[in-house]
Amino acid sequence: MAPYSLLVTRLQKALGVRQYHVASVLCQRAKVAMSHFEPNEYIHYDLLEKNINIVRKRLNRPLTLSEKIVYGHLDDPASQEIERGKSYLRLRPDRVAMQDATAQMAMLQFISSGLSKVAVPSTIHCDHLIEAQVGGEKDLRRAKDINQEVYNFLATAGAKYGVGFWKPGSGIIHQIILENYAYPGVLLIGTDSHTPNGGGLGGICIGVGGADAVDVMAGIPWELKCPKVIGVKLTGSLSGWSSPKDVILKVAGILTVKGGTGAIVEYHGPGVDSISCTGMATICNMGAEIGATTSVFPYNHRMKKYLSKTGREDIANLADEFKDHLVPDPGCHYDQLIEINLSELKPHINGPFTPDLAHPVAEVGKVAEKEGWPLDIRVGLIGSCTNSSYEDMGRSAAVAKQALAHGLKCKSQFTITPGSEQIRATIERDGYAQILRDLGGIVLANACGPCIGQWDRKDIKKGEKNTIVTSYNRNFTGRNDANPETHAFVTSPEIVTALAIAGTLKFNPETDYLTGTDGKKFRLEAPDADELPKGEFDPGQDTYQHPPKDSSGQHVDVSPTSQRLQLLEPFDKWDGKDLEDLQILIKKHGIRWVVIGDENYGEGSSREHAALEPRHLGGRAIITKSFARIHETNLKKQGLLPLTFADPADYNKIHPVDKLTIQGLKDFTPGKPLKCIIKHPNGTQETILLNHTFNETQIEWFRAGSALNRMKELQQ
Repeated sequence: MAPYSLLVTRLQKALGVRQYHVASVLCQRAKVAMSHFEPNEYIHYDLLEKNINIVRKRLNRPLTLSEKIVYGHLDDPASQEIERGKSYLRLRPDRVAMQDATAQMAMLQFISSGLSKVAVPSTIHCDHLIEAQVGGEKDLRRAKDINQEVYNFLATAGAKYGVGFWKPGSGIIHQIILENYAYPGVLLIGTDSHTPNGGGLGGICIGVGGADAVDVMAGIPWELKCPKVIGVKLTGSLSGWSSPKDVILKVAGILTVKGGTGAIVEYHGPGVDSISCTGMATICNMGAEIGATTSVFPYNHRMKKYLSKTGREDIANLADEFKDHLVPDPGCHYDQLIEINLSELKPHINGPFTPDLAHPVAEVGKVAEKEGWPLDIRVGLIGSCTNSSYEDMGRSAAVAKQALAHGLKCKSQFTITPGSEQIRATIERDGYAQILRDLGGIVLANACGPCIGQWDRKDIKKGEKNTIVTSYNRNFTGRNDANPETHAFVTSPEIVTALAIAGTLKFNPETDYLTGTDGKKFRLEAPDADELPKGEFDPGQDTYQHPPKDSSGQHVDVSPTSQRLQLLEPFDKWDGKDLEDLQILIKKHGIRWVVIGDENYGEGSSREHAALEPRHLGGRAIITKSFARIHETNLKKQGLLPLTFADPADYNKIHPVDKLTIQGLKDFTPGKPLKCIIKHPNGTQETILLNHTFNETQIEWFRAGSALNRMKELQQ
């Protein structure tokens, strides 16, 4: 029988110009569109139900919500081996989303595949290349000028291959997904590590590298190591200054930046209903900071309310019909269980330099004094994909109004980043933006901006010790402004606003007083704001480009003299021999490039350039104590060998002057370690074992030279 991927290709060709996703072809009875932008691509809850029933019968046990959604998208639910933490699952995601920094390489790889159209609904979002400098409109104009070549490439490639294109200024990819594309039970992959934001709408949304996205866009089953499931049971209810952000800040403090690796974090329990849909998205978004595959909440009335307000009441009604499949089974088992009483949860602020260093806001000032961290806050920044919802902006504005009523403005600099054009337009209409400006704030472009380091900061010199507080997700050294001496703390938008007004980490808004311009002391009341606008959202400017129905005349714009873009040439295949006398270029030895790595190598980014560049430079293997999930997959996709020490202590046996030979590649099989011969300059040798996580398909990628090469072989 022909491989399944070939059968898919034949089915797609038989159906004509549009290469439909197989699930969409087989299952269109419900006739509810996945989004307004793809009216002929339907939600397939009945197929999800069918697959869940097959798997439940096989496993003979209750299923968690994440298991239902993941296993419900199995390519072969009847035969797929399923073991948490061990099996590699072959999945059929519903859609793909790409941000502009990673979409460039993803689309270049898709072009090289030779396919004419994407097989699943896919979108490109221009949010990463806009630098924050002076304010929204001017910064956007500047970005369009500087990045015109990239935007033209992405727009023309999207038009050519059937990919929707969200123009610069549209907003941050994850906010747009929540507003338009996420829905309960969806399996969505995105080329950004904070794709899990969509878990706030009950979907399994996973960050991947561009090569994984290419597989899905090509109609090939996507592989994922079967995740473990960490349960977080929420009881009680949020109140006062406590916010959804405090839930994930607390969880990060418990699990640390590695505690979620290889697992999906699944929130459940009676406390869930006290959190808004966008609040749930905040919690899921920052699950990336604990290394989790993704995070998810069960479908409830808060999600239904958000779907209806964003023009998707038909999806909410359909989800109601299939609700039993969009919540966990009673009695399901979690690999680890955490319980948090929301009624007892206090406002938190995490940092500096790592998102898992958790402090109650009431205590951070004392800790800062003890540790020598700067107490004065230079800048407060709210927004980002993590906290830029209507509710977030409303709660911040509620704090600002109180200060303004007493004649106060921010002592710190203050910036506001709307998550999308829809949010920007709505907070302008409803007065929130002006209130925040009156406080001293600057409204930046609808983009990632300072959260990802796109910040032309002028108020300090590099190397100057200072403190900033943000409502972002990451605060690693140099993350926001490239200054290693910036002490960045993450907290909720309302706490950022309060601290920016006070200007110091020693301020606790729950207990401390401010002094108004009339000399009278007052205390800020806990903010209260609507989770959604009373009227409809204002969509703002139309910034979406539909792909044309007929793209035969479309041309992809790549200049032959470009310094930023280049059509790809395939890598060379494996030559059939062991890798002998490999020169060690780098080992954490004062040289700024790593081949022998330590723990969690590749943490913090979904970008596959970190795999492509060593491959282009002749790299063949990366040997570490452990890998971050996305980067390990990226290395495999580009034909490199991500290997781990069978004994972590063997790391100390390798020195920069040694040479390595990796043996066993002719008999390369899943689960079988490879041998590594360490050749020392004095002529002595020693042998160590290297583990790997390759399966049969991934071994084929290595032998072919890359996953893209293997895709072409299958087409031939």
